[in-house]
Order: sequence, then C-alpha cells, then structure tokens
Amino acid sequence: MRTYKLTIAYDGSRYQGWQRQATTDNTIQYILERSIGRIVGYRVQVDGSGRTDSGVHARGQVASVKLSGLYDADELRRAVNRSLPEDIRILNVELVRNTFHARKSARGKKYEYYIDCREKPDVFSRRYCYHYPQGLDVEAMRGAVKYLVGTKNFFSFTDNKECKDPVRRIYNIKIVEFGDKIRITYYGSGFLYHMARILTGTLIEIGAGKRDASKLPVVIAAEDRSLAGFLAPSRGLFLRKVYY
Repeated sequence: MRTYKLTIAYDGSRYQGWQRQATTDNTIQYILERSIGRIVGYRVQVDGSGRTDSGVHARGQVASVKLSGLYDADELRRAVNRSLPEDIRILNVELVRNTFHARKSARGKKYEYYIDCREKPDVFSRRYCYHYPQGLDVEAMRGAVKYLVGTKNFFSFTDNKECKDPVRRIYNIKIVEFGDKIRITYYGSGFLYHMARILTGTLIEIGAGKRDASKLPVVIAAEDRSLAGFLAPSRGLFLRKVYY
C-alpha cells in the first residue's frame, strides 16, 4: 500500500460538513471516497486533518489515502477532479511515507473568518462572510488577543460537553480590516468543536461593546460555555492551511 497526501479546497455551503455520516451521503469525505474508489476500483478510506462543520469552507484541507497501486500524482489529481462536483477540488496530490496520517501527523492549523460590516451584504461574497452591519471596534478586538494566545483550557469555547482534552495552544490571532470587511486569522495547534466560531462570536461581542476583553481570563478559568460568546455562522469560516 502507498500513502497519498491530498490538498483540497471546497465550498461547504451545500454539504453537511467533512465527516462521513450514516444518515447522509452529502459530506465531503464520502464524496471524495466515492470518487477515488471509482477510479481505483475498490473502496477506500480518506482521512482528513480534522472535521469541518456543516457550511464551513476550506482552501487548504489536507487528507491522506492509502492505495494499493502506484499512481502518477498529477494524473491521479486530474482523474479525481473530473469526477468531483464543481465545488470540491483536489489542489495537489503527493506520494508520501506510509507513516503519514493527515490528522495524526498535523502540527497546527490556520483558520480564517470573514465579517462584512457594510449596511447591506456584498452581493458576491455574501455566502462567505458573516454580515454584521452594526460596526465593530477593531482595536478593542485586537486588545483581546493577548488573553487568548497561549496554551489554555478552552472548554468554555467548545460545544462538545463531553470533551476530555480541551487544552489547545493558540499561537497568534491576527485581525485585519480591508474596506468594510474584517478578517480574523487563527493560528493554533488544533481547534475544538466550534472553537474558532465561538472565539469569533466572542471577539465580535467585544468589538460591539457588549463584552469586556479584560474579563476573558475569568471566562477561560470558569470552563463554562455559557460565559463565552455566541456561535458565529459557519459560512464565514475557512480552513486555510494545515501545518506538518
């Protein structure tokens, strides 16, 4: 068996997330497995670097798949793309060591969240931004970053009540304005279920003057989801890059 590393982009708008599910075939993982399986002639298992929620997009998701044959990487990429829907694309295929696993080998991830603050949402990006027309104090949001960076217990920032290992490390959070839009970029060792979206909701509340950034250490220490911000909509979130 040989292991192939796949770099994938997808528009998650019409899918029920990455993870294969028993109740639906409308997931990124299932569609990739079906498309590759048809090409190689047998059932395959595609392992992603992590799950993305329903409606979340990716510019640089990474997956690994073991195949029995030796394939030219570029020819395999083109063949799979021909069978995929237009909102899922394999950007790159690479033959790697058999010890590589997209999730277990990952060392960090980069997520981006887009917010549109204009009065009416942009016609062309409305499906890929959260429309928040009230306006935000970006400097206040930036001032909150120092309380979130580092290795911490982020149980207050996940909707997984059964989470047994809520400790993660955030390396940096960058908040950039461009025109009437804001991009929040998260760099971390890994992210809990809904973590990036809850962090975003919390930062938005700070920018809107509804929350005091200096109270974030209390929120973190409490390990209480109800004390953190709202869950920002999935459409504004992109998995940008996975680090190995």
